[in-house]
Amino acid sequence: MAKKSIDQVDVTGKSVLMRVDFNVPLSNDLQITDDRRIQMALPSIKSVLDRDGRVVLMSHLGRPQGDASDHRFSLTPVAARLRELLGVNVDMAVDTVGEDASAKVAALANGGVVVLENLRFNEGEKGGCSEFAAQLAEFGDVYCNDAFGTCHRTDASMVAVPQAMEGKPRVVGFLVAKEIRYLSDAISDPQRPFVAILGGAKVSDKITVIDNLLGICDKVLIGGAMAYTFALAKGGSVGKSLVETDKIELAVELIAKGGDKLVLPDDTHCGDDFSSDCNKQILPFGQIPDEFEGLDIGPETAEKYASVLSGAKVVVWNGPMGVCEMPPFDAGTKRVAEAIAGSEATSIIGGGDSAAAIQQLGFADQVSHVSTGGGASLAMLEGRSFEAVELLDD
Repeated sequence: MAKKSIDQVDVTGKSVLMRVDFNVPLSNDLQITDDRRIQMALPSIKSVLDRDGRVVLMSHLGRPQGDASDHRFSLTPVAARLRELLGVNVDMAVDTVGEDASAKVAALANGGVVVLENLRFNEGEKGGCSEFAAQLAEFGDVYCNDAFGTCHRTDASMVAVPQAMEGKPRVVGFLVAKEIRYLSDAISDPQRPFVAILGGAKVSDKITVIDNLLGICDKVLIGGAMAYTFALAKGGSVGKSLVETDKIELAVELIAKGGDKLVLPDDTHCGDDFSSDCNKQILPFGQIPDEFEGLDIGPETAEKYASVLSGAKVVVWNGPMGVCEMPPFDAGTKRVAEAIAGSEATSIIGGGDSAAAIQQLGFADQVSHVSTGGGASLAMLEGRSFEAVELLDD
């Protein structure tokens, strides 16, 4: 799945139309609260600028649903932060493919950067509109995809734009190249033991991931609220725990298919209310009384999982083990993060809450790769192909 990257194409005197993922969180007063996604795009942007190329950046931010008047979704704060990080002038267009964007792109000098306004201010973005894509394609001599978080989507900027630029160089940025290397290549031929640990709220979110990984992994460890659906499938009691009753039959099938590869908890940390100061009990898995709900894996399970992870050669983790934002029900997630960070395995953290946990606990530098795209990383773990990547130059 190796693709030509931005450093392998001549950009001198050329305009690089780069799809980035600047979907950063903003406070109520429109201040960026976490600029990691901007920081991660810097190497690809600098690669072009350092070689006297020009960069036209396009991204979405939030879900404005085509309403260009909603300033809460403007990329203006992003352009301002990018200007600070790069130390060069960064122009901000007031539209995406309109007069201002066209004028700013046309006036762009070598070594310059312009940020187009939010792609989703145009309905053609989510609809994959070829006409909208053709207008964007006019802005670039080279197309670069450095937005892994949307690689599983077929938005205009991801698929129709590179299609419209056929015959011109179409490459990946450094971030997407790294994601592909870890999530695709490492999984296609992993060292063993290869262990996956999956958590989160719903089995339905990860059905195809579990199914695919059972055919690849040596062990698939289950945590989070999804475990309670498996408990019901084994005839257990789950009290007030979050479950998907319509997925019980599917859980039965996965248990049968997985055999000893599919590892379920031994105990559960329960509470009689969804709060830190509730009455708490640690109970055997599948033996939760009616007035309690499961909120985390228990300490016995946490240690069992940590032991399995310590001997792994490759680990993929996606989804917390419990209510990781609410102590003491964050203990299972913390123990898993600690075990992964302390192991010698190639460790791939699949975005979302798992990535946040690794960052907050200070372990980000002790794992091999933290994915920038929760949905995209799940799709890759499912074994899905990405049209947005496949049509780029090999």
